[in-house]
Amino acid sequence: MTRVLVTGAGGAAGISVVRALLASEVTTVAGDPDPLAAGRHLSAEQVALPYATDDAFPDAVVAAAAAAGVDALICTVAEEMPGLSRVAGELERAGTSVWLPPVDAVLTCIDKEQFAVTTERAGLPVPAWSTESADGVPGPWVVKPRFGRGSRSVHLVDDALDLPTALRLTPDPIVQTRCEGREFTVDALVDRDGEVLGIVPRWRLETKSGISTKGETFSDERVSEVVRATVDAVGLQGACNLQGFVDDETGTVWLLEVNPRFSGGLPLSLAAGADLVGEYLRGTLGLPMRPERLSYRDGVVMTRYFSEVFLEPPPSGPAGP
Repeated sequence: MTRVLVTGAGGAAGISVVRALLASEVTTVAGDPDPLAAGRHLSAEQVALPYATDDAFPDAVVAAAAAAGVDALICTVAEEMPGLSRVAGELERAGTSVWLPPVDAVLTCIDKEQFAVTTERAGLPVPAWSTESADGVPGPWVVKPRFGRGSRSVHLVDDALDLPTALRLTPDPIVQTRCEGREFTVDALVDRDGEVLGIVPRWRLETKSGISTKGETFSDERVSEVVRATVDAVGLQGACNLQGFVDDETGTVWLLEVNPRFSGGLPLSLAAGADLVGEYLRGTLGLPMRPERLSYRDGVVMTRYFSEVFLEPPPSGPAGP
């Protein structure tokens, strides 16, 4: 039976990956710094790992993978990826397959300023932005940390008089024009040649701490085109998720950010029929990936993430791509 080490097992993405693997009868070793991390306790086997900011992290993962005798590693934390890339050869020689995006692509996704520069240069539809000030950026505004995660230290500003306070409260701030319309996330899987094999868009009907807790799958070729162009511009491979807005009045698809990993709302894409985790694992192990396994159903609704309650669409509902 295949054995897989999942890092970041305390986060929403890590928990979702652990659950998906266990449902496929894959033996999962869950790794996380927190001894009370939920994902660690879902698995029969678990391991304590340092934080990604600890210089000991990469070597600790190599040691844990060797001790557990795992066949593959799945990383669910973007900040861990540069360190793991440095020891990817050691992992492979020890019998642990690993598939990580190029380091430059990961760093572009983590750095919101670099991401804005890269995507703007590629002609992608990104909102107006600036660092340190709102000069030249039309309101209303969102002020967020350049190197932030989730909704931490994110401030929505409607009055220009409130901008100085928001900027002062935000570490290394970046200011963007706040998008109007319907917010979405796309779960995507990209092969080693940069071809997007699977795209699963979902409306973000409700979010908590930056994680989608209610959502509904949909299809929109405009969104899919932006996804493909973004993956190409950033140079991503493997699992990723993209966030943005669709402005129904103008038809514009606004791109906000990309994460080079599985998303926290992954359970909805899985419930809609897209086997993103299983096919990513196949790609990690060097097996042919099967795009037909990444199709999904429109109109699948996630009404509550943490207990994973779903409402299935009627049988006559349209199929995804």
